Amino acid sequence: MSITILFSLVAAFAAAAFAIDLGRIFLARYELQNAADAAALAGAGSLLPGSPNPNWSLAQAKAASAISLNSSDGIQLTTASAQSGFWNLAGSPAGMQASTISPGTYDTPAVKVTVSRAAGLNGGPVSFFFAPLFSISNGSVTATAVAVVSAPGYIAPGGAFPMAIGQCIYGQYWNAQTGAPTIDPSTGQAYEVQIGNGASYNGCEAGQWTSFLTDANDVPTVRGLMQTGNPTALSIGDSIWIQPGVKATLYHSVPTKIDVLVPVVAQVTTGNAAIVGFAAFHIDPPDPADKNPKYIQGHFITGYEITTGGAAQAGPYYGAYVPPRLAQ
Repeated sequence: MSITILFSLVAAFAAAAFAIDLGRIFLARYELQNAADAAALAGAGSLLPGSPNPNWSLAQAKAASAISLNSSDGIQLTTASAQSGFWNLAGSPAGMQASTISPGTYDTPAVKVTVSRAAGLNGGPVSFFFAPLFSISNGSVTATAVAVVSAPGYIAPGGAFPMAIGQCIYGQYWNAQTGAPTIDPSTGQAYEVQIGNGASYNGCEAGQWTSFLTDANDVPTVRGLMQTGNPTALSIGDSIWIQPGVKATLYHSVPTKIDVLVPVVAQVTTGNAAIVGFAAFHIDPPDPADKNPKYIQGHFITGYEITTGGAAQAGPYYGAYVPPRLAQ
């Protein structure tokens, strides 16, 4: 009888060790993951896609500093490993890439944070209550997070203005090396372009109205889309409908002095055109000397944060970016 009781007690202690101490490990792991996530997001917040010289050291410093705002199992965290570079959203290659690479389409600025409870780190390993009875006194725990900031490759419903801009025009008035509009030396500002009237710049038509994924050429449809935006999600590679001709009665409905997000298409020709990216554009008032304007006038802008971008896609940087988000 006593042997049975003894074995029962051993089994009970073993179960307690498994349940309670394993629970402590899971809780510590959860807390470390939250800390790593928050720190990576804090670091990525100082980066922008398209920047020619991202402040990698600042991103790492912000990530490392954010760790101290968190704790694990009642122990304040003080130490983390922070790494910055490029992260490929398509997973090819996998893992963090060096900040010195020439980024490709899916390579986006990122911060990776690893935080551990281990010997000499953040109060040491997590101490156990019952496991020491079985010669296991503690356990090490580690969590890793990667946060990225990228240009959008996807726009949720309602995020886009019904105007498409030709990619060709960006070759002239967008500086991919600086991630900013080209400056007009005569004004010291970004070049002004006119859209919707067939205006061409060095052989590149600037842009035209679009009804997005619907083949519709009527004015009421486009006027409604100015208010509601795209009714369905848009992604790079989608084919959108480019309106024919000049919609003269639309232009009194165009808002001015606002920033909008527009699709960039490979070619601005009537009919279907493939989306190659999404751009930030500022609509200016038309030339006051023009008493009957039939165009949208504006210029490219940079650093435009949107909240309608998808987490799994990225596109070329044309001034708009998705806020920092977790990639791992």
